[in-house]
Amino acid sequence: MHQTFRSATLALLAAATLGFGLSSCGDSTTEQADASVDTMTQPTVDSTAMMADDARMGKPEGVMVDGVAMTPDKTIVQNAVMASSVSTLVKAVQAAGLDGTLSGPGPFTVFAPTNAAFDKLPNGALAGLLKPESQEKLKGVLTYHVIQGRLVAQDLKDGQELTTVNGEKLKVMVKDGVVMIGNGKDAPATVQIPDVISSNGVTHVIDAVILPLAN
Repeated sequence: MHQTFRSATLALLAAATLGFGLSSCGDSTTEQADASVDTMTQPTVDSTAMMADDARMGKPEGVMVDGVAMTPDKTIVQNAVMASSVSTLVKAVQAAGLDGTLSGPGPFTVFAPTNAAFDKLPNGALAGLLKPESQEKLKGVLTYHVIQGRLVAQDLKDGQELTTVNGEKLKVMVKDGVVMIGNGKDAPATVQIPDVISSNGVTHVIDAVILPLAN
């Protein structure tokens, strides 16, 4: 009887030990699976954006625009709202409902026309674009100034074509170190302030509004 009791006890201990081992193994497997899921769901890092050179990542003190530092810890929109010379662009971006997009992770490259650039448009053109019924047309014009990805001035080469978020092409011209952007038909816009680095991309301030040919 004692032998039977001893055998039963050993059997129970073995079962308990085996159960514990399986449970621990299950927890470990679950943890590994969770770790795998966590890794898979991490946002994709833009390798270009992670390059360490100052031109691409931006200096902590930022670039001065209108006497205000545009710093790389802020988004494109957060920096733009502080620059008085692009207030018309900010207003247009908000009217088109693109401020949320340009505050997103990106990265984006934005060719930002100044207020003076918008003033060059024909009389009534801007007012017409800002009307609620013209929102889609305004969005088409603005997204023609946006490229998916992070392009600093050193990336822009003479003769290069860039596909915009609009879907149409922008043409790059570089002459004597001056970068110009155009639609290939009208006079190109000149980059006045390059490489304004933000957390979600880069802005190049330009002196003209570029109109898509299909506009």
